[in-house]
Amino acid sequence: MSRYPHLFPLHRWTSVQRLLFFALSGPIVALNLWILSQLFRYFEHLIALLTISAILAFLLNYPVRFIARFYRSRSQAVIVVLLITLTLLIILGITLVPIVIDQFTQLLNNIPAWLDTSNDNLDKLETWAKARRLPLNIKSLSNRLNTRIENEVQVLATQVVGFALGTLSGLFDTILVIVLAFYMLLYGASLWRGLINLLPSKIGIPFSESLRLNFQNFFISQILLALFMVATLTPIFLALRVPFALLFALLIGVAEFIPFIGATLGIGLVTILVMLNSFWLGIRVAIAAVVMQQIKDNILAPRLMGEFIGLNPIVIFIALLVGGQLAGVLGVIVAVPIAGTLKGTLDAMRLLHQPAVVTTDTITPEPSSPVQVEE
Repeated sequence: MSRYPHLFPLHRWTSVQRLLFFALSGPIVALNLWILSQLFRYFEHLIALLTISAILAFLLNYPVRFIARFYRSRSQAVIVVLLITLTLLIILGITLVPIVIDQFTQLLNNIPAWLDTSNDNLDKLETWAKARRLPLNIKSLSNRLNTRIENEVQVLATQVVGFALGTLSGLFDTILVIVLAFYMLLYGASLWRGLINLLPSKIGIPFSESLRLNFQNFFISQILLALFMVATLTPIFLALRVPFALLFALLIGVAEFIPFIGATLGIGLVTILVMLNSFWLGIRVAIAAVVMQQIKDNILAPRLMGEFIGLNPIVIFIALLVGGQLAGVLGVIVAVPIAGTLKGTLDAMRLLHQPAVVTTDTITPEPSSPVQVEE
């Protein structure tokens, strides 16, 4: 190539190298994602337990650090925090969980009657439209929609039965998660440092810091925002006399954990369910929920979350789709903080590789004022 530089310039060879890199890296990345999905499906239950335990330990580490100021050892603070957590879980299991299960069961039983009411209302609407010669034909659409809803209700009913039969297994998993979180709070820091030390320092340090910041800001802010939606929508739904008010408010709050689109999906689902029973009540529910969502998005969320992720909305959607494909609901929940961690790590590494800027400006001293000599 040195004999014929005019035939293949250096800048073109660099462009070819970049094209080859991207062309070869695409299939490799796709293959790695496929392997990860297969591994996750094989160890799905174990990975889910470890992930939930790690997230729980991560969140409980903040009260542990606060309470540790009043005790001599960290282990005592960990025991106190876990006892408080167990007490709260038992209280919720005795008071809130039975109410939610009972309302969910009643909702499944009432949906067929709501569908009949919805069909009657649609028949009246279609009759009104025909009397005024309006081209409105929604009967076929409503029949397909009702069939789909009935099928989904049957699937949910079988899942509820399976949940009831697997209560003992769920209780065992809950105890296992708490035990794993306890040991992670005690020994997780040393294990994490050992794993990070396996990476080069220019990768491990920014990765660890970015992971901590993204998961901290994401989960703490999402929990607070979800609690806000549940705490505000529950009395509003009760005032509007919405059936199953607590269940619907919890559904919207839990959907808040799906970033970017979760609250909208939850509000849309609740609105459709309420509209089956009463169209105008569904409109009022949608208005109230959207108003609370706007307050959350425009006032609370910027203060809590800020721009800690800094991801493009398209990247967020892609991360949600990839996370859902690889790991289901759990993958959707952790997709955005993981994507933010990768971005933060790459940005930090890029800053490390940037050359230091050296200024070449010279500072010229100001001319001194002439000294006046007294005569």
